[in-house]
Parts: sequence; C-alpha cells; structure tokens
Amino acid sequence: MKYVVVIGDGMADLPLDCLSGRTPLMVAKKPYMDMMAKKGLLGLFLTIPDGLPAGSDVACLSLFGYDPRRYYTGRGPIEAASLGIRLEEGDVAMRCNLVTIELEQGEEVMADYSGGHVPQKEAEHLIELLNAHLADERFRFFPGVSYRHVFVWRGGSLGFRTTPPHDIMGKRIKEYLPRGEGSEVLVVLMREARKILEGRERANGIWLWGQGVKTRMPSFESNFGLSGAVVCAVDLIKGIGRLAGMDVPSVLGATGSIDTDYEAKARKALELLEERDVVYVHVEAPDEASHMGSVEEKIRAIEAIDRDVLGQIFESSPFPLNFLVTTDHATPIATRTHMAMPVPFLIYPCGREDGGLFHEAQESRIYDVQFVLRQFFGKRP
Repeated sequence: MKYVVVIGDGMADLPLDCLSGRTPLMVAKKPYMDMMAKKGLLGLFLTIPDGLPAGSDVACLSLFGYDPRRYYTGRGPIEAASLGIRLEEGDVAMRCNLVTIELEQGEEVMADYSGGHVPQKEAEHLIELLNAHLADERFRFFPGVSYRHVFVWRGGSLGFRTTPPHDIMGKRIKEYLPRGEGSEVLVVLMREARKILEGRERANGIWLWGQGVKTRMPSFESNFGLSGAVVCAVDLIKGIGRLAGMDVPSVLGATGSIDTDYEAKARKALELLEERDVVYVHVEAPDEASHMGSVEEKIRAIEAIDRDVLGQIFESSPFPLNFLVTTDHATPIATRTHMAMPVPFLIYPCGREDGGLFHEAQESRIYDVQFVLRQFFGKRP
C-alpha cells in the first residue's frame, strides 16, 4: 500500500467580498481535489491545539502525526535540524528572517517580512556578512533558503517573547521587538544588523523570532510502521521530516515561494514512491500569496497544486495510491497572517462517497487530526 499526503500551506481562507463571499479554495479550478472529495471522505480537522501559535511548525507537526503539545519546543530548533545544525543542551535556536524595513514619519516600519524574496545567492552573501561582523562563541547565523535563515545563541535565554514578522506587515517595529528576560541582547543584534545592511533596497534588516531548544521525536516509521519521505523546499518542513527519520531529498526548482516548480515536486514524489510507503508533498505557495495579500496568486497556486502536483501524481503513478489532501492552517488574505481554525481534508479512496467539494465550509463534525492519520495509514475509514 502506498500513501501520498499533499499539503497546500495556508490554503484555507475566509470569505472575500471580491470573490462574492467565496474563498480562493472555492473559486479555484481544482478538478482533482473535487473529484476526490466527491468519491472519498471529506471533513474538517483542527491542526493547532488551543494555546499554541498558529503556524506551520505546530500545524505540520500535527499532520506528520506528532502531538505539538508534547513535541513542540519552538520553530527555530526544527529549522536547525533541517540545516544539520547540532544543538547542545541550553542552546537557543531562532528563525532569522531577512526583512525590509522602511521609515515612515520617522518610525521604522516592517515593509516586507521576506526582504523582497531575496535571491538565494544574495541571501547567502548577507548571512556571511552578518557572521563576519556579529558572530562569536555565543552567536552564529546559518544560511537557509531565500529570506529564511537560522540564528543560534549558545547557552542562551528563553525568558523572552517574539513576534513573527509576517504578523506585523505595515506596523511600527519598535512595538514588536523581542521583550522580556534576555531580549536586550537580541535587540542589540538586530540594531547592529540594521547598520550592517543599511542602504540595501530590499533585505536591509533581520528579524529574530520562533525561539526554542533542541527537540527529540520518535521516528515516523515507529509510529505508523511505514517508511516515509518528504518533498518540500522550506527548512521548517524539511526539519520535521529529518527529526522524524524520513528521507528529505533536494528538489531542483523547488523555491518555497510562488515561483516553485510544481511538476518537479510531483516527479520527485513519484520517484520516492518506488521505494517508500509514504510521501508528504508540501507546497508553500498559497501561504506566500496570502502574506503578499494577492488573491490572484493564491488562486493560481491552488490550481497549480491540483493540476501539476496532485493531478500528475494521480495520472502518472504506476501503482494504486491512497491520498490525503489538506492544508496545515488558514492564512486569510484579509489579515495576511496565520489563523487557527478547522481546515478541510479529504481521503481518497475510502469506500464511500460524501458528494461534496473540497473547501472550508464543510457540513461536518470536526475530526481529531491524529485519529484521521491513524485511519488513513492503518484501518481505512
């Protein structure tokens, strides 16, 4: 038995006036998702437990079968695992965004959480520059993909709070700087980085957030008795895959943005399915489109996932497959940030026909995500 899990990051949304009260998922042309929904099990589940942050870190831990209330220690350690960064006891790992900060009426404002989606070579150069000026035995920056990087504070503090930069687009940054015990060190680093990057058109600052300490998890195979692999571009999901003991190959053309090569992801998934029982395919594009506030790009991303990922795998697989199609969380266009709410899923085939379409407004009870995964990977619903 072979299984494919397709995750359209941030695909769920809220009704929009510009779409006549519909969501991008309702408007998008997605024949494969809707066909599977009509012939499979359709429902809603909540991927983010109460009290935890509404982000892909928490939500995707749930989707990989790990209860975030037990295994979540922060976003930074997960991304560090993806980059092969060894964390010692007491080390604090954080996400480091390259960002664009602009002056408005004398106040620094978060203009872009992604530094204009800074190109990879430029991003690597900037991280190297930051290390040359700021790294020492306590602090070091590690290059990731585009604007997404990792900062490690050896023997650091955890008594502070941070805010994701995509939550404060267009807002004054001074009100959202790290705060609490130990935060002064981080604020100084961010100020110094601003001086080093000053004058650049797009990536002219850094933003530190998502702090946490080393995490340990049992393997995916020990949980479900199945071998697994992950097809994705972003370090967060790669990190979950590596912590779960799954194969996490690189995919040429996968960018973690709206310009990703969808078909390359499908081809890699088909290749991995020859030797692995389960392949997770994660696509970041809908989430990026939401953070940009672009309805058109979000619809285009959903349609590409349906056509070039789900459709290609469905049509090209040489053996029967079981599909779970879902999103990790909602990223409403209206707010341009993440939201914890029940999100839609479908399982195909499952021996029943729900007769619905795949979108947020399901007339369904809310399932427990761990229950759905156990059913999907074990006994069929």
